[in-house]
Amino acid sequence: MKTIFLPKNRLYWKIVTINCLLAISFPAFAQNDLSGIIADGATLELLSGEFSFTEGPAADRDGNVYFTDQPNDRIMVWTTEGDLEIFLQPSGRSNGLFIDKNGYLWACADENNEIWKISPTKQIEKTPNTFEGARFNGPNDLWVSPNGKVYFTDPFFRRDWWSHTSAPQEKRRVYMYDPEKGSIIGVEDSLTQPNGIVGTPDGKKLFVADNAGSKTWSFTIEPDGSLSNKTLFCNMSSDGITIDTDGNLYLTGRGVTIFDKTGKRLGNIPVPESWTANVCFGDSDRQSLYITASKGLYRIKMKVKGAY
Repeated sequence: MKTIFLPKNRLYWKIVTINCLLAISFPAFAQNDLSGIIADGATLELLSGEFSFTEGPAADRDGNVYFTDQPNDRIMVWTTEGDLEIFLQPSGRSNGLFIDKNGYLWACADENNEIWKISPTKQIEKTPNTFEGARFNGPNDLWVSPNGKVYFTDPFFRRDWWSHTSAPQEKRRVYMYDPEKGSIIGVEDSLTQPNGIVGTPDGKKLFVADNAGSKTWSFTIEPDGSLSNKTLFCNMSSDGITIDTDGNLYLTGRGVTIFDKTGKRLGNIPVPESWTANVCFGDSDRQSLYITASKGLYRIKMKVKGAY
């Protein structure tokens, strides 16, 4: 009998653990009814695991994926060439991101409870950071509609870098910022802890996850930007949400759970980390799902395309 001595460094065991989890999890695709969504033979790739906590992925028009490493106060970018670069540091402790049709990167910069508009050349424009005389609680995630209006969630999750310990705003709202008017209005205040947010590409419907309520809701976006017709979409909340061109929604938390446009659960993509924060579609064909999960950035090939 031949004795084999295995290396015991931490990186080795991390790789072994991930590979074992993937080997166990991914044959379940067919049982999850994701065969029409996940590319044939696809495996989850760990692109990099050097972060403290990843969040807010968003792809530009070329398919480069921007995401945040909030504890390290930086916005990173994974390029279509496969390079990992720092885009902006410091970043105002940016969390959720979204790139509008003009190529501007919008960020929930919760160091000072602000929304930032960042140009491709890294010029920063800050929106008003107060509502009715008080600062926001901590903008978390956002979506920019086709007409340029910015919708963002404002829950309260205590941050180590804040000096205040209580929520400045009495209610945890969803807000709408109108860049043309320079105004911010509260459009929804019935949720307990609004978090993940995304809208449909036609700008007619908005989805908002309520973490404390463990539900995701849909709203009709009226012509003036206000919300109406609050409807339960599914009995699951989400840290971040994205949508594909078929109208399927991708919710995060324990891996990535996919629902069709009617709210029917299609299945779950397991991710070998304790928490999956957010997702987006990237690469030049918009046919790769990028996943930010605690310390890692992951990617898996898809049959469907992202709406953004």
